[in-house]
Amino acid sequence: MPQPNFGTHVVDRFTGRTVEEARRTLTSALNSGGVASAELDARLLVGEALELDFTGLIAAAGRRLNAEEAQRLEEFTQRRLEGEPVAHILGVKEFWGLPLRLSSATLVPRPDTETVVELALDIWRGEQGGEPRRIVDIGTGSGAILLALLSEWREATGIGTDISSMALQTARLNAGRLGFAPRAAFVACNYMAALSGAFDLIVSNPPYIRSADIAELDREVRAYDPLAALDGGADGFTAYRAIIPEAARLLAPGGALIVEAGYGQSGPILEMMAASGLTSERPPKADLAGIPRAVAGRKLSR
Repeated sequence: MPQPNFGTHVVDRFTGRTVEEARRTLTSALNSGGVASAELDARLLVGEALELDFTGLIAAAGRRLNAEEAQRLEEFTQRRLEGEPVAHILGVKEFWGLPLRLSSATLVPRPDTETVVELALDIWRGEQGGEPRRIVDIGTGSGAILLALLSEWREATGIGTDISSMALQTARLNAGRLGFAPRAAFVACNYMAALSGAFDLIVSNPPYIRSADIAELDREVRAYDPLAALDGGADGFTAYRAIIPEAARLLAPGGALIVEAGYGQSGPILEMMAASGLTSERPPKADLAGIPRAVAGRKLSR
């Protein structure tokens, strides 16, 4: 992850300010810096610098910051103005109601990815009293999708795979902190190369950005999310070509593969699934912007 460069001069804009004044000052600075979510970011960063939750910030609104708190908040401000996402500054991001620790090797989990979880729940709620018992999350990163599913299905076990040992370390930390360690295992491999057996559900948020489009991404994404989690090759489908046929082989009869898709990708992905013998029983699930985001294929029961 790029390191912030504060230069030789550090602005002293928070020393002696009250908590409320510091929040307003930071909101103004972020607005001036072109940060769209300035008000929310300011509240989160002031809370982190002062180790206060939302209620604590309200209760302490009139208290003045000490020198250490002011310096910490100034460092956070500089990092945010240089484009570092709040989630990386805080080191944590909520996904499906779960607070997940992040590292430089993990993608910041986004609300769009929750459609994968939602579609999985929709599929199994349509079954008569059933739920998946063995789950695989390919390219697990922070463990977001796998741990969200384990939080919903208390009898399920899961495996998260990733080529990054640092990402797997982060996922293990999250599983332990959230109480899922007994039901979650993590394996270092390329996609599913180290796996065998039959699985009820395979999920993935693979890299799907075309290589030529990486440079056009928002600075917060291209500079701070790991490239391996973004770059989907020349046409954006490299990971899908590897994942779909392998998933079809490893799925149990009746099992499902659900993948996240980028804009305009759901149709070709469904064609790849059909070519590998997976049937589409439900349309792709759209995100809040109306983009078909989660795509599913089922393996027919024998």
